[in-house]
This record gives sequence, C-alpha cells and structure tokens, in this order.
Amino acid sequence: MENKKKVAFYTLGCKLNFSETSTIARNFKDEGFDRVDFEEVADMYVINTCSVTENADKQFKQIVKRALKLNDKAFVAAVGCYAQLKPEELAAVDGVDLVLGATEKFKITDYITDLSKNDRGEVHSCEIEEADFYVGSYSIGDRTRAFLKVQDGCDYKCTYCTIPLARGISRSDALDNVLKNAYEISKQGIKEIVLTGVNIGDYGKGELGNKKHEHTFLDLVKALDEVEGIERLRISSIEPNLLKNETIEFVAQSRTFVPHFHIPLQSGSNEILGKMKRRYQREIYTDRVATIRRVMPHACIGVDVIVGFPGESDEHFLETYNYLNELDISYLHVFTYSERDNTEAVLMSEVVPTNVRSKRSKMLRGLSVKKRRAFYESQIGSTHKVLFESENKEGYIHGFTENYVKVKTPWNPELVNTLHEINLTRIDEEGSVRMEFVNLAV
Repeated sequence: MENKKKVAFYTLGCKLNFSETSTIARNFKDEGFDRVDFEEVADMYVINTCSVTENADKQFKQIVKRALKLNDKAFVAAVGCYAQLKPEELAAVDGVDLVLGATEKFKITDYITDLSKNDRGEVHSCEIEEADFYVGSYSIGDRTRAFLKVQDGCDYKCTYCTIPLARGISRSDALDNVLKNAYEISKQGIKEIVLTGVNIGDYGKGELGNKKHEHTFLDLVKALDEVEGIERLRISSIEPNLLKNETIEFVAQSRTFVPHFHIPLQSGSNEILGKMKRRYQREIYTDRVATIRRVMPHACIGVDVIVGFPGESDEHFLETYNYLNELDISYLHVFTYSERDNTEAVLMSEVVPTNVRSKRSKMLRGLSVKKRRAFYESQIGSTHKVLFESENKEGYIHGFTENYVKVKTPWNPELVNTLHEINLTRIDEEGSVRMEFVNLAV
C-alpha cells in the first residue's frame, strides 16, 4: 500500500484564519493526506498568511525557511490575506510553489496535481470583487475551544485597513448552517465556541446571497443560545457601533454566552477616529462599557487601540491614554500603526516618527498590565467556572474562567478540557491567578 502523503499547516493572524486553516486541513484529510505538526517532516506545508501588520508579512519568509529546513523537497503553498494582496511577491520567495487568493484557498486540493517543486511559485488569485460568496469554516481538534466563522469580509473603509481588499465585501453564513456547525462542534466534546469573522456585528448581511440583512447579530446570538450541548459561547472582537445594548442585555441573562467582550476602540480622540473613518465617536464606546458594567459588573472588557496613526499629536495620544486610564476596562491589545499599501492613510501627511510610535506603544502596554492586574485583583475571592487547556506548561495546567481570568494549578492530565467550579485565591509573583477547587464533580 502506498504511504499517505503528509501535510502540515502554519497559521498567522486572527481566530478567523485558524478556523479556515482547520477547514482546509479537513479537505486534505478527505483527499487521503495525513496531517502532521508543522515542526515535523511533511511532503507539503501550507501557510495561511496575514497582512494586518508589517510583522506578519516579515514572518512569512522565516516560516518558509523553517519548512524547507525540515524537508528541502517539500511543496510549499501560501494562502490567505497576504496571498490575495501580494501574490507575486509571495510567489517570488525562494521555495514557494503555489499561491492561492481569497476564493481559491478553499479549493487548494484541486490545484495540486503532484507535489513536485516549481521553479517559481504558481499564482491563482481572483479580483477581490469576485470574493462575493461565503464558505463556512470552523476549527476543531486543535484546542479545547473551537473558532466558528459566522461572517466574512467588510464593507467599512477604515483608512488604515487592507482587510476589505484581502477578503472582499461583507457576507454571512446562513443561520441554519451556523447552528448546524455549532451542533457538530458540540458533538466532538468541545466545551467552548468562539464566534469569529471579520466584522461579526454585521452578521446577516449577504446571508443567502442577499445584500440586505436576513437576520441580525442579536438573532444569531439568541438562536445559538438554544443549541443543546454547548457549554460556553464567546463573542470575539465586535465593533462598538454594532454591539447593541439589547445584545449586551441578552448576554447578561443568556444560558451559554460568557461575560467577556472585546471591542475595538483604536483611538480615544474623536478627531483621530474621524481620520481613521471609524463609524463611531468615543461617546458610543463609553456608553457600551457603561451598559456592560451595569448588567455584568464582573465582565471582562478588552480593547484594541492603534498608536502612531498619521496626525496623532502628543495631545491626541494623551487624550487616548487618559481616556483609557479612566475607563473601566480589563486589558488592551496595542497595535503600532504601520503603513499598508493601497490605503488612504499611507498618503496622509504628519507622519509620526517610528521612535515616537514605539514609545507610545510601550506606554499603553504598561497601562494594559496595570488594567489586567486591577481586573484580576477585583476577582480574588469570587467563584467561577474554569475550562482547562491541554498544555503542560512548566508543570502547570492553565485555564480561563468565563470572564477570561487566566488561572493555573499543578498539572493534572485528567483536567484537560473539563469545566470546574473554582475559587480565585491569590495572584502569585508571576502575575498568574491561583485557585482552589470548590467541587471536583462539576
């Protein structure tokens, strides 16, 4: 019997990319491939790329080198956002054999006649206007939680962002299909599902090929809350103007949705938000945080923020810093602005020097540490349910409470992918939260 070909995957970027990599991997399995870890010798390596930040672009070449070091005859394919935006650039990288754009990536096995190396990467990419259909995805078997894609693309025109150029217009999965996928995930014994997409609050647009909304995000949340077998549902990043107060209030009393929100802000200055072409001002953001705190006092609230956007003066930055310092949020994801081709922002004047961007980024990262510590301290003495992860990290097993407090306890393989009621007891010298079990039978 002929040995099965081995394929390995590497994913850069967001939760959405992870869900799509997992779906592509299942397609390979259906074609008779064995999936192996990326650090193992494989016949083919597939790299799912990202182009949100400059660093993700630079990582690509390093990952290709890692693959070819394991097997210099391996077939290397690139898919994803960077592959759509700059296919020829990726095809020119030494060792790359195939580059597939936004619509082609889910048909990758159709493009493989054999696994012979090419002299130069072969490119198959569409005009982004052709990316107008929806392909459902979810991750499974990779971790203790699953990422469930419910939406793709974006109709927003933020001046710094290339995602609409990489993923196309906003479109959604059919509600019935989302529920079917959620049920399939639950049958695998996975305890938590994270909803993901490019702009998930826009859910319903493009459903069934209709540009109008067939359903709203709130309709989706209510329907998922009734799917049997799901222990936890978590909402990934959602725009503040699309996170309606009605949704927040429903989550507060729902059966499965957890009290954790990640809401992009990007800037605390209304003037900079205008230059970014964000669809809200900070007053809306303040209102959303206040609503969450009113109905879910112990909720975790994460914030995305960009520093060094063109025209961001010291005064603008301090406005952002002071706003976030006063706001009752739990942690920050800080992004240093980087110029991206074919965006409006790259042509703007008043460019912020890179050393100033780095200084501002460091200040906000410090603020994030302070905010997370304060949030963790506010939870000490309270009782929560924790879902344990699968890794043994230096003799400890880690997990997350429903409100996203990361806890640790001595390694016990029997705890993997189980939910337990625990008391949060203290924060150790490393800043990790320690715990004690309330009831091991939970």
